[in-house]
Amino acid sequence: MREPMPTANEQQNFEEAVKTMIRYVGEDVNREGLEKTPNRVLKAYEFMFGGYKEDPQTILNSAMFASSNDEMVLIKDIEFYSTCEHHLLPIIGRAHVAYIPNGKVVGLSKIPRVVDVFARRMQIQEQLTEQIADALMEAVAPKGVAVVIQARHMCMEMRGVQKISSTTTSSALRGLFKRDEKTRMEFFSLINSSSGNRY
Repeated sequence: MREPMPTANEQQNFEEAVKTMIRYVGEDVNREGLEKTPNRVLKAYEFMFGGYKEDPQTILNSAMFASSNDEMVLIKDIEFYSTCEHHLLPIIGRAHVAYIPNGKVVGLSKIPRVVDVFARRMQIQEQLTEQIADALMEAVAPKGVAVVIQARHMCMEMRGVQKISSTTTSSALRGLFKRDEKTRMEFFSLINSSSGNRY
């Protein structure tokens, strides 16, 4: 469900807050290169956090089809950008999402869209992984869902421990992927295999 559009007063307050941050770090908000920065940041935030205005269930339910297929469907290497809720710094990663149909399948493009819906919110990677898996389980009711996310966190690279290029991996397994070792191992084998020729 979409939230009401921000009022002109709320937008002005946001831009004033950006000016405060610019002053705090020691810059001149009236410098030519910074004069329009508060409005640019406003527009950037409206896009980066657009996930709050979208409903993943509506997206998934808009393209659901009956199917007799009961083999794994996997979309790997779904690129995403998110924002760490602790420091408001970027998370840059890839998601691998699989499910085993149980009488119906969902349009392939809807799965990356759902990844983006949750990624374009203030996040921690662990929660992002769980949210994607749970949304698919709820909407598609498959025999199982598996989600693995591999990501770099700028809150670790730009500040703090400053460990450049370190990668964090998180997983969420549901249904057959959690209960059946063979299914689980097939999934991990597929996401870890070299892509080679893509078609």
